[in-house]
Amino acid sequence: MTYIQQLGERAKTAAAASARLSRKQKDNILLDIAALIIDKSEEIKAQNRLDIDNAEKNGISRSLIDRLTLTDARIEGMAEGVRQVAALPDPVGRVIGGGTLDNGLEIVKKTVPLGVIGIIFESRPNVTIDAGCLCFKAGNTVILRGGSDAINSNKCLVELMRRAIEKAGADPNIIQLVEDTSRDTARSLMKANEYLDVLIPRGGGGLIHTVMTESTVPVIQTGEGNCHVYVDESADTDMAVRITDNAKTQRPSVCNAIENVIVHRAKAEEFLTRLKEYWNGKVAFIGDEESAKYLTLEKTADDADYRKEFLDQRIAVKIVGDIDEAIAHINRFGTRHSECIVTRDMDNAAKFQREIDAAAVYVNASTRFTDGFEFGLGAEIGISTQKLHARGPMGLEALTTYKYLINGNGQIRG
Repeated sequence: MTYIQQLGERAKTAAAASARLSRKQKDNILLDIAALIIDKSEEIKAQNRLDIDNAEKNGISRSLIDRLTLTDARIEGMAEGVRQVAALPDPVGRVIGGGTLDNGLEIVKKTVPLGVIGIIFESRPNVTIDAGCLCFKAGNTVILRGGSDAINSNKCLVELMRRAIEKAGADPNIIQLVEDTSRDTARSLMKANEYLDVLIPRGGGGLIHTVMTESTVPVIQTGEGNCHVYVDESADTDMAVRITDNAKTQRPSVCNAIENVIVHRAKAEEFLTRLKEYWNGKVAFIGDEESAKYLTLEKTADDADYRKEFLDQRIAVKIVGDIDEAIAHINRFGTRHSECIVTRDMDNAAKFQREIDAAAVYVNASTRFTDGFEFGLGAEIGISTQKLHARGPMGLEALTTYKYLINGNGQIRG
């Protein structure tokens, strides 16, 4: 039996026990996990430091090291996310439909766990806590496979979750970590149809593309964020600069940070000049030839640049003649994640929200709000950029499915 098969067998065995836990039991375990995260924060940071040291030795970029780093604030944020999940209603066992047929059959449509979930993710160790606790609250078992660059952090965090589960008398194999971070184990997980009900990748475009093309397990696509801000002709310039700055620089290494700014031609000189002064060299511009009138470009943008998820202090710039051109550009190059318009024209705002094909479409607000925590969902499993099953920030409900319960008194079909 292979390593992944062993984890799969344990997960399937634990699934029945997980589904039997009451809401009170699950919530108490989650609160214990949150307490352990705070109590063991120094231990977590020590293990995280090992990962950061290795990353620096391997020449990993500063933006990716930022994604890897666990500060006191981020550790507290993880714990608060777990507390929020504990406070949310149990998504399992809800009646969401049904009725009585003419023949007397009573049908109830009720939510149930998805089952065994595999999650493949990259540098951010907070995903370990988010994913483990969300899957647990929704009655699932989960096999987590993080990247080698965060292995020490992930082992520490998973051990804390397993400790809280075992302390409560439940099967700790409800949450497991793939400690062998080789590509072979990742590929084995993608082919583990006998054990996994669904596989969720969370990371950059390369990881997501690999999972989508190689997995034989059903996949929920998440993560890749080629997001845009469109500055309309009527936009308040100060607001547009603030939103663009926050959406790009507040944390450029995450999927809801923007990679492109689209500007109406009538607004281009005023806005781009102001943005250039505001950033004062902090962000590098890659733009079309027209934008070079107002900006010092690192290079002239091509289609590959407009498709690229930079995840650092670079941004692509496009000047357009009207909102229709902006919408067409975004729908062509975007990844259906999060898009924003800055405008005073509410007709244009409504048109943008109606015609942009994305999970989250903003008017006059930063794309950085596309987040389960910010949306009141507690922690999130990821941002789904597809349309089937789930879309946008995936909280507890996205980790359930449903089944039909039918009760009769002897009915047969004629």
